[in-house]
Amino acid sequence: MSHPYRSIPELFDLQAGGPLVRIPHQLDVPFTPRVRSIVDTAEFQRLRHISQLGLASRIYPGATHSRFEHALGVFHNALKFLWQLGKDERFAAAVSPHQAEVLIVAALLHDLGHWPFCHPIEDMGLVDLPPHEQFAAEFLSPDRELGAVLRSEWGITAEEVLDVLVAKTQSPSLSLTRSILSGPIDIDKMDYLERDSLHSGVPYGRNFDRARLIQSLLVNEAGDGLAISSKGKTAAELMVFARYVMFSEVYWHHAVRSSTCMFARSFFELHKSLDLPVLFQQSEFDVIRQLREAGAGTDVAPLLEGLFGSKRRLYKRVLELSLYQTPELYRQIAGRPYADLQRMTERLSERVAHELSCNIGPVAVLIDAPPIHKEVEFKVDIYYPKERKYYPLSHVSPVVNALARTQFDDYVKRVRIFADPSLSKRLTGHPQFVEWLAEAAAS
Repeated sequence: MSHPYRSIPELFDLQAGGPLVRIPHQLDVPFTPRVRSIVDTAEFQRLRHISQLGLASRIYPGATHSRFEHALGVFHNALKFLWQLGKDERFAAAVSPHQAEVLIVAALLHDLGHWPFCHPIEDMGLVDLPPHEQFAAEFLSPDRELGAVLRSEWGITAEEVLDVLVAKTQSPSLSLTRSILSGPIDIDKMDYLERDSLHSGVPYGRNFDRARLIQSLLVNEAGDGLAISSKGKTAAELMVFARYVMFSEVYWHHAVRSSTCMFARSFFELHKSLDLPVLFQQSEFDVIRQLREAGAGTDVAPLLEGLFGSKRRLYKRVLELSLYQTPELYRQIAGRPYADLQRMTERLSERVAHELSCNIGPVAVLIDAPPIHKEVEFKVDIYYPKERKYYPLSHVSPVVNALARTQFDDYVKRVRIFADPSLSKRLTGHPQFVEWLAEAAAS
């Protein structure tokens, strides 16, 4: 039986060999003429100048990889998924070759609308912030080179791609393709866990069997998402744990969060004076330059210089709160709107200045807390062919069950208080500091 997607050039080249581009780690990514036509556009090339992990490179020096590299990795995963899932008769019946090509393009372009430092900026939930989906639509507009390439080289409309990236219409086949790009086991997570781990120089995100997981993919019982055969259960468990540890040890590492907190406070103070639609279409280098220029002479100038100046100067951790150690105070602060956190910070700073009889600036103390939105929960079914039954992975896995019974965010994302290095020594371990924080949070 021939493969239903064998006519797709990229899938054929994945198996038979052909033009390719190599990305870490030792991945041969098919690079057909029509893939090259997308990659060579100005809209796609801008991803070269946006780092995948943003401020994490201040702590992990190797983590300077770009969204350009990540996009190619996600595209490569899409081909792997489609080759495997095409062997599933239910998938092939639901997803036509054209829809498979739309998914391939969506995989390449899934980060198209992102701008430099997108995640820490979006986490603040500012009301006047343009959504990154708006930028994706703009970059795909008919008068842009990329939109023209999709029509002429792929026979795909911008609306088809955008409907996969941000759901506008509903159908089982669309839900199925969307679950490949954004779901419990998706091509995005599978790439960023491994790639971020590789470039950060840590092993945590690579300790799962990627090939085995892909080989176990199939359609779920409802036909609107992915499931895993029982042979992939262990690989799925390891991927769940890899994600947990990467959040704990890299994405929410205390020094990474110090950098993120310093950046967020600076952007919060400056964003109303900036032309955000124009700023967000620029390179990371240009965004940093404009922020430093806008912040010169303001209270946040030391924060920006500590992050981006010639000498790194990060704020120090004074206090850390977790759900299991300080549940009441943690719940008072975690998930609060960013503007609330800033008012809380102001009250805390005033109290610190009064109690320590010192004159400190309004940004000498910073509060970092988990944002309002939560991470995607890991809900996927395992299929046991002998029984012909699907079971939730959390029901058959003690590892996943332990994570499923608790909120992922509550255990990997701490509330932290950071302070200027000149002040942090006086606050760390101070017997009354927790009391001051509690009063600031309650008032």
